[in-house]
Amino acid sequence: MKVLMSAYSCEPGQGSERGVGWNVACEVAKRHEVWVLTRPDESKAAIEAELFANPNPNLHFVYFTLPFWQDSVRWGQSGAMQIHYYLWQIQAYFVARKLHREIGFDVAHHVTFVKYSTPSFLSLLPVPFIFGPVGGGESTPKGFGRDFSRKAKLYEGARSLSRWIGEQDPFVRLTLRRSAFTQATTDDTAKRLSRLGANQVEVSPAIGLFPEQIHQLSQYRLPEDAPIRFVSIGRLLHWKGFHLGLKAFAQAGLTDAEFWIIGDGPELDRLQAQVNQDGIASQVKFWGLLSRSETFEKLAQCHTLVHPSLHDSGGWVCLEAMAAGRSVICLDWGGPAVQVTDQTGFKVAAQKPEQAIQDVAAAMQRLANNPDLRIEMGKSGRQLVDENFSWTIVGERLDALYQVTTAKPVPE
Repeated sequence: MKVLMSAYSCEPGQGSERGVGWNVACEVAKRHEVWVLTRPDESKAAIEAELFANPNPNLHFVYFTLPFWQDSVRWGQSGAMQIHYYLWQIQAYFVARKLHREIGFDVAHHVTFVKYSTPSFLSLLPVPFIFGPVGGGESTPKGFGRDFSRKAKLYEGARSLSRWIGEQDPFVRLTLRRSAFTQATTDDTAKRLSRLGANQVEVSPAIGLFPEQIHQLSQYRLPEDAPIRFVSIGRLLHWKGFHLGLKAFAQAGLTDAEFWIIGDGPELDRLQAQVNQDGIASQVKFWGLLSRSETFEKLAQCHTLVHPSLHDSGGWVCLEAMAAGRSVICLDWGGPAVQVTDQTGFKVAAQKPEQAIQDVAAAMQRLANNPDLRIEMGKSGRQLVDENFSWTIVGERLDALYQVTTAKPVPE
């Protein structure tokens, strides 16, 4: 097939949105000819270098950005970036329409950003269109924001307002109405998409691991000569819920255990003050921001990942931990709840903060006192990732989806 992709964020060797854009394009290009619409300012140099080193005749990149606003990278994920993204999507339609006249695409696919409340104007092309997987429909559970800083509360309010404005956009509803298939990263996003008029919605994670990464992580054996060691990995942001994991650790009373924090971010000072106040500073180690290889080395020295995120559409670190044979403690909420099962870890209900902290503490105690359970969950995690979350599997599923999609009439 001739496949057209919209990947506003796309770069080889990266995680998050950029990794999703690149990896999806590469997997589809194993079976079909792919044209990827993306920006030159974020990652053109990295893409061209990778294609020079590893040519792929099925993979074509079309770079463009707004003529009056060419530097979008320095805005990060700010409101200005979101405005640039919306305008770029409009521009993408005109670029795509011209390309379609020359090439004649069989299917169009919006890949990144994975944001449900912003339209993709590629849906207006006269070809079958797939939207997603998209996320962003997850919200902090009621009552869990009470410990947030004033700045964090303002962020949550602005995020909710932004989504509400997006849901009022008639072009969002038009995108969903014209989509042959709509994929959501979580149940919460799927419900929002259905309410907005999406016809066929399925929950499908947007992330995966390469087979070589899975193999590398599978070589890590659980430490046998050390006290149980819990670890949390990621940017230290309020909504990552690291404060909940530390409160649970203090409540668990495991005096011989350790808790490692890998990452940096605006919540560092608050978290350090919290561990001092709770009397667990001697058991908690803040490692700061580490390289990917250094992070994996630290993960290899730990037994269990603690990832109580409050509105995570993905949760790449959960996949990496399970691939490494580590049990996972997370909330039964958002992306981690889609990935983690009762066989690979503990999914704690997010009803009230006190209840969640108590249940996470109980899970820590169970794992600390039952080495066989850690081993059993680790084996199940490796199997789960190998069978469901490799990029190879993602590519096979997309191929099947394209086959079904192109057999359907284009919605009016």
